[in-house]
Amino acid sequence: MTQLPRLPFDPLDDKLKEECGIFGVIGVTDAANFVALGMHALQHRGQEAGGIVTYDPATGFNSARRFGYVRDNFTKADVMDTLPGSIGIGHVRYSTAGSKGATAIRDVQPFFGEFSMGGCAIAHNGNLTNAHQLRRELIERGSIFQSSSDSECIIHLMARSIQKNLAERIKDALRRVEGAFSVVAMTRTKLIGVRDPLGVRPLVLGRLGESAYALSSETCGLDIIGAEFVREIEPGEMVVIEDGKVHSTRPFAPAPSRFCIFEHVYFSRPDSILEGRSVYETRRQIGVELAKEAPVEADLVCPVPDSGTPAAIGYSQQSGIPYAMGIIRNQYMGRTFIEPTEQIRNMGVRLKLNVNRALIKGKRVILVDDSVVRGTTSIKIREMILEAGAAEVHFRIASPPTAWPCFYGVDTPERAKLLAAQMTEDEMRAFIGVDSLKFISLDGLYRAAGVAAGRDPKAPKYCDACFSGDYPVAPADMIEKGFAMKAAE
Repeated sequence: MTQLPRLPFDPLDDKLKEECGIFGVIGVTDAANFVALGMHALQHRGQEAGGIVTYDPATGFNSARRFGYVRDNFTKADVMDTLPGSIGIGHVRYSTAGSKGATAIRDVQPFFGEFSMGGCAIAHNGNLTNAHQLRRELIERGSIFQSSSDSECIIHLMARSIQKNLAERIKDALRRVEGAFSVVAMTRTKLIGVRDPLGVRPLVLGRLGESAYALSSETCGLDIIGAEFVREIEPGEMVVIEDGKVHSTRPFAPAPSRFCIFEHVYFSRPDSILEGRSVYETRRQIGVELAKEAPVEADLVCPVPDSGTPAAIGYSQQSGIPYAMGIIRNQYMGRTFIEPTEQIRNMGVRLKLNVNRALIKGKRVILVDDSVVRGTTSIKIREMILEAGAAEVHFRIASPPTAWPCFYGVDTPERAKLLAAQMTEDEMRAFIGVDSLKFISLDGLYRAAGVAAGRDPKAPKYCDACFSGDYPVAPADMIEKGFAMKAAE
């Protein structure tokens, strides 16, 4: 019997993963239920754990942190009844270190601190590139950390601030950190939202009725609770919501915006709005640009579900080649389904994806996917398509080659494990074993995102470091460990 190779725990592990999503609400009855709904809408940003903190005058601050999906933890009365109050924040997380267990639960946000002027809870999306340096400094000065998360540094920096209120202490703390951060925080009476000066990670404001407000990583979090989208929190902006009013300040020095372009490519839900633009439309337009840049004669255009679907539609529309669902995704298989046996584990990608054999047989197929990271999943999909009788397999990738790691809140393998950092495009084609492999150009990606002139190398609109090696904030901790930045061109 043929011995199948052992695959990672997640059959579709060869994808970049957003580390978290954040949500907060103020001025509603049973805030925890609203927060849980918002977290459910943001579940794609983190599936390993979640947490909620609320405040109620009668019981004070209350929190619950759990491993697993929101639907499995924050829909039960025995949990939700412990989270009363009209203000709350929540966080969904994808962890990049440690394992599930008694110690790892300490890393699940939101984090909470009790200060002389009251308590404050904070949830953070992004990554602090000087966290190790700050942590070392704080420990030397007597701070005692409870987690391995870089986000806990913010609480300790707040504790050392001499400012007289918590909102000002948050400003003080965030002025000390570097990297990417969108933050939601809460006190007994205030809901606070902040974005870093470059606006790398998203954060939006919504309104419920006349006096209730919500903050969310994406607009889909507002949609699920019926909130009206008001606007995006601007890069470098801090909003404090209290008594039905929104107060805005700019605590950081002005800087050119560098929003993460991979939010448009993959991370955000296609029904969200980013920078006033539909994520779905941007991804469809990526497919249009791909068809212009990398045409090929074929019979079918098929998405690699589900992230490749809008780009495949765009490719089909531009090329005139019929669109078809050549690969079907099993929507009912959770991440933990493959735990029971090694035999089940070795089935790998087939547990989540299956080829529509009747459609594929004898056809020249264009597969549209969002990215290639290690290439392992691409190889498995190619094998499945050929086994189903495809005559040719052509890959079209809706992002440029991922050749550099991200240090701003995305779980990226080290550079040595990124296929595009080690191989040319033609070498990658041979490694994956397909008839052709083409990536969208960086200029094409910018055009799809609405920048008609393409990328300005002297002043790029987006953070595209994973493609270009152009890091808008030097990753101080990684440089200290020996990471080599790309030489200036």
